Amino acid sequence: MNLARLIEEPARRVPERAAMVFPEGSVSYAELAEAVLRCAAGLARRGIGPGQRVALLDDASLLFVAGVLGAARAGAACVPLHVQLTARELAELVRSCGCGGRGIAGADHAARLGLALGAPALGAAELLGESSPLPPPEPASDPALECIAILTSGTTGLPKPVGVSHATLTPRIQGFAAHVDFGRAAAVGLVCVPAVHIGGIGGLLTGIASGSTQVVMRRFDAGEWLRLVAEQRVNTAFLVPTMLRRILDHPDFDRTDLSSLRVLGYGAAAAPVALVEEMIRRFPEKVAFSNVFGQTETTGAITSFGPGDHRLDERGRLVRAGSVGRPFPGVELRIVDPETGAELATGETGELWVRSPFNAEAGWRRTGDLVRQDAEGYLYPSGRLSDTINRGGEKFGPVEIEAVLRRHPAVADVAVAGIPDPELGERVGAAIVRRGALSEEEVREHCRASLARFKVPERIAFVDEIPHTALYKVSRRAIAALIEAAAR
Repeated sequence: MNLARLIEEPARRVPERAAMVFPEGSVSYAELAEAVLRCAAGLARRGIGPGQRVALLDDASLLFVAGVLGAARAGAACVPLHVQLTARELAELVRSCGCGGRGIAGADHAARLGLALGAPALGAAELLGESSPLPPPEPASDPALECIAILTSGTTGLPKPVGVSHATLTPRIQGFAAHVDFGRAAAVGLVCVPAVHIGGIGGLLTGIASGSTQVVMRRFDAGEWLRLVAEQRVNTAFLVPTMLRRILDHPDFDRTDLSSLRVLGYGAAAAPVALVEEMIRRFPEKVAFSNVFGQTETTGAITSFGPGDHRLDERGRLVRAGSVGRPFPGVELRIVDPETGAELATGETGELWVRSPFNAEAGWRRTGDLVRQDAEGYLYPSGRLSDTINRGGEKFGPVEIEAVLRRHPAVADVAVAGIPDPELGERVGAAIVRRGALSEEEVREHCRASLARFKVPERIAFVDEIPHTALYKVSRRAIAALIEAAAR
């Protein structure tokens, strides 16, 4: 069981099929398989092997995918790093991840990673361009070895590496890629989530295992996304809600041919209910939607709100609004009091604990997510424990306040966070993007109709846009700082 073996069957069955399509051209399955072998051989020749981590800094590219799979074949584990990080940030991460002086980088990023490593980074010339790279090492056979280490989003501190073993990730990818018929025309996927994200690398690897063609966007742009769907006849794509909002708002949306789309997945952050309702109304009727919920620490999705769940009632409202669906088969959930660990009754909000076959060795994992579960097993998140606002002893999450604010017609976007306060510990702050005239008092009046008095925003900042991390998530710390700065 080795992650790198995912390439073997499609390379044998459909060698000339395009595995990945980049702006500069396509790469066939035969070419990708050869690049993986060359990369594995190049790493092994340099003494990089079982139990070692290798920093990887590049946009989604042939070198990136060959680096991930080549390192896995050699028994090492790549740590994908975001290309927007500075040399100082990179140095912190390669040190905390234990990469030593080992690194792979694209040409545009080699100097920066070299500074962080204190040693030259390996590039395409060294790993993919050698004239006599063979023989490559046999695939590492220990399923307990790490095959990749994915960094957490880092919204509450320095990102932490989550090591994933061959035994965990390989069957998961194979499960998502099940029932492949290599005799049929290739499905076409569009990868636009950063490859350093578990959703991005997971999507790439699943596409490879299934023998599909993956069209790769290195930088998300809503207009370019629409153009590629129409031009490449894209069947499947995965988006984060911020991307989805920009696509629906783009002036080309209603005149773009989206008839090839079959499946549209979304996740990685909470999706506003109004956004989901608009998505169902405006995309072609045959598109099947799926919202997935999970974490890097759980190796991605643990629940799914599937195509059958995306239904609007007679008023055009989403049925089970706010739910992220039910757990995948084999996934066990507990909802507990975060202070005592006592299991809570159905409908009560507490911390989500997970035990799943995707990382069985971890046992019960505390996720830090606050959720409730209804009698039919549907999960409803309400925020993160770390996001909890403590206003004078009253504790609550920001998500329910954001949901209320989004109902106001003049609110285009919003993020809520606790603002440090010497009297109460924290007060409620809201950063709001307006789509018309809106005053602070109108915001509070709107909230008073639906929220307890202590949840009504006291610090309000009107902003041009809500800042997001490089992985398109909201950082509550950044929101709090933004609101505080606006009040000065």
